[in-house]
Amino acid sequence: MTDTVADYLTRIRNAIKAGHKIVEIPASNLKKDITKILHEKGYILNYKFMDDGPQGTIKIALKYHPQTKVSAIKSMQRTSRPGLRKYANADQIPRVLNGLGIAILSTSSGVISDKEARTMNVGGEVLCYIY
Repeated sequence: MTDTVADYLTRIRNAIKAGHKIVEIPASNLKKDITKILHEKGYILNYKFMDDGPQGTIKIALKYHPQTKVSAIKSMQRTSRPGLRKYANADQIPRVLNGLGIAILSTSSGVISDKEARTMNVGGEVLCYIY
């Protein structure tokens, strides 16, 4: 597998379209950091890191509206990819839907959201947009 972040986003996207409540994803440190950000921002209900096997898995409980069964995540787009990396300086960090969505960045300070990167005044690789 060459693009593990795209696989991560695709597994979540497919689980939402199928209406699943829980999705299991092979773990890595980058995926764990992205999962923590999604939980902090309220896009997923809960998560659990399982240490089964050599790699481990991440169990993610997806968040839906109670009456309408609409997911909290409307769209997930991979921005930077192995063939074409996208970088942004601290003053060039993109706003997703005028601040309603988030951009996840991989910086020298770790994997953080776009708002945190602006307050810390750091730039980095723009991994994905989520709204």
